[in-house]
Amino acid sequence: MADNINNPVKETEQKELIITRTFNAPRQLVWKAWTEAEHLARWWGPKSFPVTVNKLDLRPGGVFHYSMAVSDGNVWWEKFIYQEIISPEKLVYIFSFSDERCGVTRHPLGSTWPLEIFNILTLTEENGKTLLTLRGYPINATEEERKTFESDFASIQQGFKGTFEQLDEYLSTIKKG
Repeated sequence: MADNINNPVKETEQKELIITRTFNAPRQLVWKAWTEAEHLARWWGPKSFPVTVNKLDLRPGGVFHYSMAVSDGNVWWEKFIYQEIISPEKLVYIFSFSDERCGVTRHPLGSTWPLEIFNILTLTEENGKTLLTLRGYPINATEEERKTFESDFASIQQGFKGTFEQLDEYLSTIKKG
């Protein structure tokens, strides 16, 4: 896995998921919302899936480990393993579904979903607003897993649309407060 992380160019031959969104908030505030547990618990994840932060260790090799109470009454565990942190402009992390012990597991609803997604989040500020760009692609994945990921782009984008709407709303409340 280390080779793929240190040289992600090998993986970019496949299609990347790219999501952008502009927030009416300064970059430093958006950065805090992405990097502090008390903020992430307030907006991260799909709408109506409350998040509980189990651990947030913001350093290369550190982990953001959390659970979400999903609508069917189950609990999903997920995690980020941070690869690179350049405050307040860039977070590089590997996303995985997880278990409560912070292991890597399959997607609860998809046996062909990739085990690991490499993500690069960048924040750029202009005139007090922040452009967020999120790029993601599977690593250490089979061809079938890559195809599953690519076929779910529209669904993933829709999910992030809701998540980023929550972030937008949350940022407006902490800017005022």
